[in-house]
Amino acid sequence: MGMRQAIPTLKVREPRIKTFVAARMRLGARWTDAFILNVSSRGLLVRSSELLDRGTYVELRRDDKVIVARVVWRSGSCAGLRAQDRVPLEAIVTSAASRPALREAVAVPYDRRRPNGRPREHEQERSRLRGRAMEFISVAIVGAMLSITLFSIVAETLDQPFARVRSALIGQASLPAESK
Repeated sequence: MGMRQAIPTLKVREPRIKTFVAARMRLGARWTDAFILNVSSRGLLVRSSELLDRGTYVELRRDDKVIVARVVWRSGSCAGLRAQDRVPLEAIVTSAASRPALREAVAVPYDRRRPNGRPREHEQERSRLRGRAMEFISVAIVGAMLSITLFSIVAETLDQPFARVRSALIGQASLPAESK
């Protein structure tokens, strides 16, 4: 009797279609830009500035297509995603062919909703400076209000003693010179 040996079988890998498609990716409540680098009927390779943890669920949006997927692996800024449903290959590939993607955009993420395509960091810096200016103005207004209030309290407190001194000085001024 011969022993049967198990012959290891390799899992056949599904063919991937290389592409370079810009998409929006939602991680919980945050949205970020991502690029789909390749796609199969059940998975995607994406590049993003966000580091995706294994097991995290993400939502990818491209035009009117929505893909919900789970991160199965990550290497640097790239991650492999397993989609819950079949991926609309034709819609993604044809939208990639009709719109040229900018390879420079991988290094500098930008928000395509902004008309001038300015990187988000500039907007954050401008917002931070605007917030600091508003804080300074608020502190200045509160300081001015406190100064005015303190001045009126001090003036009111000293008004009665100064009135007595004034009346005493006026009373002495009206006395004839001999009685002084």
